[in-house]
Amino acid sequence: MPSSPSSPQDPDTLDDLSDAYGRLRGEIGKVIVGQEDIIEMVVVCLMAQGHALLIGVPGLAKTLLVRTLARALDLDFSRIQFTPDLMPSDITGTEIIQETTQGTRHFEFTEGPIFANVILADEINRTPPKTQAALLEAMQEQHVTAGGDTHSLDDPFFVLATQNPIEQEGTYPLPEAQLDRFMLNVWLDYPTFDEEVEVVRSTTAGPQAEPEPVMSADELRRYQDFIRQIPVADNVIQYAVELVARTRPEADAAPDFISDYLSYGAGPRASQYLVLGAKTLAALDGRMTPVEADVRRMAIPVLRHRIVPSFNAEAEDISSIHLIERLLEQDRS
Repeated sequence: MPSSPSSPQDPDTLDDLSDAYGRLRGEIGKVIVGQEDIIEMVVVCLMAQGHALLIGVPGLAKTLLVRTLARALDLDFSRIQFTPDLMPSDITGTEIIQETTQGTRHFEFTEGPIFANVILADEINRTPPKTQAALLEAMQEQHVTAGGDTHSLDDPFFVLATQNPIEQEGTYPLPEAQLDRFMLNVWLDYPTFDEEVEVVRSTTAGPQAEPEPVMSADELRRYQDFIRQIPVADNVIQYAVELVARTRPEADAAPDFISDYLSYGAGPRASQYLVLGAKTLAALDGRMTPVEADVRRMAIPVLRHRIVPSFNAEAEDISSIHLIERLLEQDRS
């Protein structure tokens, strides 16, 4: 039976969530070596009911991370390999003609792979915009429409899309308006030497470790509702909004380097996700309310794909990350 909504000041639920997060990290750690920050951001995105874009070269265990997370949460997992010939119906499902024993025929909807709790959209930039849009619409509305009927997607519902940054030939980059649908943009780096040694050792000898479920779907939904109810001080909300406003070149508060190196800044959705992410970080850490430092920790993954560097920035090899870091440095000075 699903648990009732928790009070926003319920310390028991906060302790339960913090303990559950520790167990979840432990189960993921049985399979994934290192990548501590990546795991944290993926869990933050899941708990905040967002979706994530994961970027990294092949072989960094992106698929394994998502599958392991789904198993540790006892959720249905579905992997969709995006290819140039993939059609929207290959993702959402399609209506097929069925014949009854009486000889009559009718259309029946067959669910596509998007009907799962955790979706891995592998190499999303390899499929045409029409198919990308079908996935992103389902992410936004959390339902699929076919033949005039609406089919609700599973709850909880989490999409993690991947991109390979080193191959751009034959790809269809997501436009900025669609990138904005993803709460976080997370980049994976190569493991350290010691981590890679451990990866090789653990994957080339004997059976692989399997994570045990440590959280049910009902518990996850309860924690997601709890995080939404966490109170946030006005100064933290104002800090998040001011940080986003300073990314807009035309804003009075924008520093000169933003006006020089950015064509477009982030929209209000960035402010919302900064606060949601900060609330989630605080809750996972066992704190009842976030502080400005939590907003700063969320700044790069939330803003990285929402600001557009200008030609001047590209000519001088200045990335969006450099500009976000400069904004944060101004706050510390």
